[in-house]
Amino acid sequence: MKAWQLERFGIDGLVLRDVATPEPGPGQVRIRVEALSLNYRDLLVVQGRYNPRFALPAVPVSDGAGTVTAVGPGVGELGEGDRVMSHFIADWRGGRFEERYLSSTLGLPGPGLAAEEVVLPAHAVLRVPRGWSGEQAATLPIAALTAWCGLVEDGGLEAGGTALCLGTGGVSVFGVQIAHALGARAIVTSSRDEKLERAKEVGADHGINYVREPEWDRAVREATGGLGADVTLELGGAGTLGRSIRATRAGGTIAVIGVLAGAESKISTVEFMMRRQRLQGILVGSRAAFERMVAFLTRHDVRPVIDRRFGFDELPAALETLARGAHFGKIVLAR
Repeated sequence: MKAWQLERFGIDGLVLRDVATPEPGPGQVRIRVEALSLNYRDLLVVQGRYNPRFALPAVPVSDGAGTVTAVGPGVGELGEGDRVMSHFIADWRGGRFEERYLSSTLGLPGPGLAAEEVVLPAHAVLRVPRGWSGEQAATLPIAALTAWCGLVEDGGLEAGGTALCLGTGGVSVFGVQIAHALGARAIVTSSRDEKLERAKEVGADHGINYVREPEWDRAVREATGGLGADVTLELGGAGTLGRSIRATRAGGTIAVIGVLAGAESKISTVEFMMRRQRLQGILVGSRAAFERMVAFLTRHDVRPVIDRRFGFDELPAALETLARGAHFGKIVLAR
């Protein structure tokens, strides 16, 4: 079978190799991968910016969906032919997050899915929702679950509230869709008007072009009657955190997710302390949260927005597209 090997950091360090087909051990399943979904984390991992100490060579990419082709001893809940999708933090099944779970994240240091067949722990996969394609299911493990946890599990967003989603990548677009399905208002930012219009088509109530309105935090407050958003999906990091704090209402939550505009920031602690805001770090979510999210998405018939499709052998090109940031929603690869 074929698998992508990251032999040195950098997109040019990816090589498609012929490797032996893996066999599942106790508590494991083998999956024929049908589709992959790319996240910004995958780009950082490949570039060596996520953790330059990861051991190489290794198979990258965290999210995928496919069909079970073999089960190991002790696996009773899954069988050959079942359609499944991966769960990113494999060992976090539920309850409070613990640091030890970090060693089980898929796409390094845990197994990557950029291979024709992969072996994963049975508890690291969930069944694909009925009627969903492999491409659609592959978008859920990181992007959808991150948005769900930021807004609902940790953010407590409810009907009648307001969500602020920065940008129009996978997490933010899912955030818009989830907020809309909840009966909440969604505000989205982008540098391009055409993306803001597309966001409105999937449920956004208000769009802000941050190039024309660089003080977009003021625009958010104006759009919310001076209050600010109840929950902000903060994907920019250092470059946007200060404005996200000011764009969020007193008592609201800033769900800190991404580092698109930098990883380190100087912020005034007084600013969010006096407004009793909460800065909540979000690292995807547990399997239990994943299951709750899938139930919600299927109940409200929320489907992912897939912007670009590539073949399995086009992983480098797909990562280059992700790096340019011109996409709206998700980038997937399919066999």
